[in-house]
Amino acid sequence: MLVNNIPGNSPEKILVTGGAGYIGSVLVRQLLAKGYQVRVLDSLKFGAQALDEVIENPLFELMEGDIRNDKDLDKALQGVHAVAHLAAIVGDPACKKFNVEAQETNWEGSVKLFEKANAFGVKRFVFASTCSNYGKMSNPNEFVTETSELKPISLYAELKVKFEKYLLETHKHSAICSTALRFSTVYGFSPRLRFDLTVNEFTRNAAINGEQEIWGQQFWRPYCHVVDLARSVVLVFETDEAKIRANVFNVGSTEENYNKGMIMHEIAKIIPEVKINYVTSADDPRDYRVNFDKIKSELGYTITRKVKDGINEIYSFIKLGTINPFERRFTNL
Repeated sequence: MLVNNIPGNSPEKILVTGGAGYIGSVLVRQLLAKGYQVRVLDSLKFGAQALDEVIENPLFELMEGDIRNDKDLDKALQGVHAVAHLAAIVGDPACKKFNVEAQETNWEGSVKLFEKANAFGVKRFVFASTCSNYGKMSNPNEFVTETSELKPISLYAELKVKFEKYLLETHKHSAICSTALRFSTVYGFSPRLRFDLTVNEFTRNAAINGEQEIWGQQFWRPYCHVVDLARSVVLVFETDEAKIRANVFNVGSTEENYNKGMIMHEIAKIIPEVKINYVTSADDPRDYRVNFDKIKSELGYTITRKVKDGINEIYSFIKLGTINPFERRFTNL
């Protein structure tokens, strides 16, 4: 475990790569609230505003830098006990658009980070992977688990799978205790808000435009609130090494698998006047229902929020009228 409660001792220092991002900015706050020292390494591609509230915290340190850069990593890893690796070109559309940068960051930069973390004596390494690794279910009537075949059908997932194998197979006997967390599709409010995520996007469009176009409504995905995904990282840091070393966990709840039609059904409960237009499309054929029994039974993990809570949260925020949710800064493209 990382927590050090011995009086007079300094708390453990955790490096969060991508800590100014959608999930990272939430994770940083959770770690600080538990008394950890937190250093963020982020290229600040989308700015540093998400960390404004914590910038004066004496336990917090922000470093602008890139995981592809040796000097940045050498500086960032000084005195670090554990790494939460979230830095990446995130999502299928972004990786398709910035494919060279995705290859350099999501694969080459990740390998460089791990190798240097090993050299610096880092004890824990948690990798933010994705349930997109499952691609398309072989049997639509079954749920995939951590032992199911991985079938990545996008560059984003291909690179995640590649680094997972590097971390958990090639380097399973490394001195570092490494864990991969396959995150569900994320949603909910974050200091670095995004509206290019299904639940957030559909809620925005229903609230402002009064309608939403749905394509591939039959395809399944698991969904998990950003707060709960961040909590899983903290949980792994605070779990005995024997349970998590060279291990992988799906993160979410089995009850929170939805197709897009079901998401809109939940939105319509809150915004009943919304008009739904169904369109036939196979542009994104990912289709997977995921089982999350492993993380619940082995680590005691349970979610605290459901999709309906995230819809209410985003809808309430939009109604405040303090932002224009269609601004480009709220997407990863």
